[in-house]
Amino acid sequence: MSSSRLRTTAVAGTAMLAVVGLLGACGGGGAAQSASSGGQPVYGGTLTYLEHQPPTCLYLPAAGFYPNGGILNQITDKLTWQNPKTLQIEPWIATKWEVNQDATEYTFHLRDGVTFSDGSPLDASAVAANFDVYGLGDEKLKLPVAEFVNNYERSEVVDPLTVRFHFDKPSPGFLQGTSVIGAGLVSKKTISLPYEQQCQLKNIVGSGPFTLKNQVVDKEVDLVARKDYNWAPPSSKHQGRAYLDEIKIIVTPEDNVRVGALTSGQADFVRYVQAYDEKTVKDAGFQIYAEPTRGVNNGLYLRPRNSILKDVKVRKALQAGTNAKEVVDTLFTGSYPLATSVLSHLAQGYVDLSKDLAYDPDKANRLLDEAGWARGADGVRAKGGVPLQLGVFVSGPQPLSKQTLELVGQQWAKLGVKLEIRPADAGTQAVDIKNAEKTAIQHGMVGRADQDVIKSHFHSKNRDVILSDDTELDKLLEEESAEPDVAKRNAKVAEIQRYVLDQGYAIPLFEEPQVYGGAPYVQGVAFEAVARPWFYSVWKSQQ
Repeated sequence: MSSSRLRTTAVAGTAMLAVVGLLGACGGGGAAQSASSGGQPVYGGTLTYLEHQPPTCLYLPAAGFYPNGGILNQITDKLTWQNPKTLQIEPWIATKWEVNQDATEYTFHLRDGVTFSDGSPLDASAVAANFDVYGLGDEKLKLPVAEFVNNYERSEVVDPLTVRFHFDKPSPGFLQGTSVIGAGLVSKKTISLPYEQQCQLKNIVGSGPFTLKNQVVDKEVDLVARKDYNWAPPSSKHQGRAYLDEIKIIVTPEDNVRVGALTSGQADFVRYVQAYDEKTVKDAGFQIYAEPTRGVNNGLYLRPRNSILKDVKVRKALQAGTNAKEVVDTLFTGSYPLATSVLSHLAQGYVDLSKDLAYDPDKANRLLDEAGWARGADGVRAKGGVPLQLGVFVSGPQPLSKQTLELVGQQWAKLGVKLEIRPADAGTQAVDIKNAEKTAIQHGMVGRADQDVIKSHFHSKNRDVILSDDTELDKLLEEESAEPDVAKRNAKVAEIQRYVLDQGYAIPLFEEPQVYGGAPYVQGVAFEAVARPWFYSVWKSQQ
């Protein structure tokens, strides 16, 4: 491997050798080979896919983490398919459906002959068992409710291939919810296991085009094609078994190692190409896939329970004193559009609030003065002997989180605000991140191509990113999730975006994509609506 493509250090070099040894001859052709023009798909071969982080718990409703999705998207199917171009909901395991006028009753008609990889039928009874857990949870088994299901009451098995779901209030987001990663269908045996066991990949029995062959925990997952698979979404040009024989997913945390392995031919496809490596990948003749996530933007989310941030003037000051454009221009590429609202411009219900997000340090200083925070001799503001210091953890899943926080910290230092940045792997993170006093700010985002994504992010009973005690915000979010009229629902989403910014709860930075790199001979790459890869139709042309 050419060292000129790597940011070489002794540690990185050692890691590279280790990964190359692990990959062996699994990769495809090197960067010097020209891209194939495509041609007719061929069966066979192994796709070597490098992942930035190891998977976490794989209980479907809790498995939105992108490393989890890269696995679950290959081994599970969903009732419906959301077309990533049109965002329309299309048939998959369900051939058709009916929804009553107020969106309190959904009836799905299922494909005949679909089975899970253990041979058990994917019928109405299995679908009902899945969604009863997703909609209601199971306290005994410690299974939490899925955030994509609202107002769920019960399931009804009408006949072996017809299932009906009942809701105690309108649930207009449910149809789209049946297409998301957390709605993957698993066998009755899997869904009846306790949480700890459903977290383990070896216990996930799906109906997807691949099944688990081998796993080395936190290091590697090997998937093998299911030869009898024959129930892809009807809109897929490819039908039948997957083209690939196997997928080898290898956890490779070092950015330079992933890129170096790709451009040298040791890997075929990689996730999490950093902005500063995009040019390297392109210059080597490889392809960059910057896929939008269509949800709540990458940003800083301020917690009003914190003793400093309980003052809306302080929150609004930080909002006005953050130069998001400088962050994007300094650290990122055109793959990362500047945020113009809480939601991506591709999100349903998006409204342009860029005027409310204008960088205005004079306004920021004025608000902090009005709030009683005076500059000390060291430049840091204080009030009643308490310094204006706020804690935040580096977010492992977010691209260049540490660098982003450092740059924002420099901007805030000019205002007299000290940002304490803690490493993502801090021993106290799991506890402290739930404490608004210790962790005043969270760096995050969430992707979902439905209006309910804003509820998932902010509601006190969902992700609750701001640790909300705002009953008005919860009320608005609940109204949005129960509004069956699309126009009124989008208007409510717009109202929520304005409210979140008016209250200073959010500092949107950029629309976060998932950025992948692929070898020129990798054909048929596809993604679901929020950028998780789907390798069912992938094949490798002559290298």
